[in-house]
Amino acid sequence: MSFPKPYADTVAKLRVPGGFLMVVAFLWLSAPTWTSLAWGLPVSLIGLALRAWAAGHLEKNRRLAESGPYAYMRNPLYVGTLAVAAGFVIASRRWELGLLFAAVFLLIYLPVVELEEQHLRSLFPEYADYAKRVPRLWPRLTGHSSTHFRVEVYIRNQEYQALAGFLIGVAVLIWKAL
Repeated sequence: MSFPKPYADTVAKLRVPGGFLMVVAFLWLSAPTWTSLAWGLPVSLIGLALRAWAAGHLEKNRRLAESGPYAYMRNPLYVGTLAVAAGFVIASRRWELGLLFAAVFLLIYLPVVELEEQHLRSLFPEYADYAKRVPRLWPRLTGHSSTHFRVEVYIRNQEYQALAGFLIGVAVLIWKAL
């Protein structure tokens, strides 16, 4: 799927406001139960763990990330975000939120992925070969990671903010379930 650059540039600016819109919709519409929390939160945790793993290997604009989850897919942060959102949708028990999150992912996040990949191609000449070997979003089952997760890189990437957002979301869901 390819998006026109003007469209991708425009929706890239909508990513943060769109996120706030999704939070408001989530707060308003969610109707969790203990059962839905038991099904949805583990899915979100897997996504959060994937994001954390990726953040510990990503040295933005310094080096092409090819280790950790980047050995299996090119965009593990986005796949992790999608899993976190899917888990929250399951926990919320609202199909409307599923439609909203799917629309945001398709109409905002996918164009942003394309923009970021264009940026990486211009920064790293080896990106073209990497893109041929490693799928964009769906992980391949083979791969080898030569470097280890680095906590200092995780912290530099401020991925702890995703953990904080996740904990707030869980607290809201539990409060609403009560």
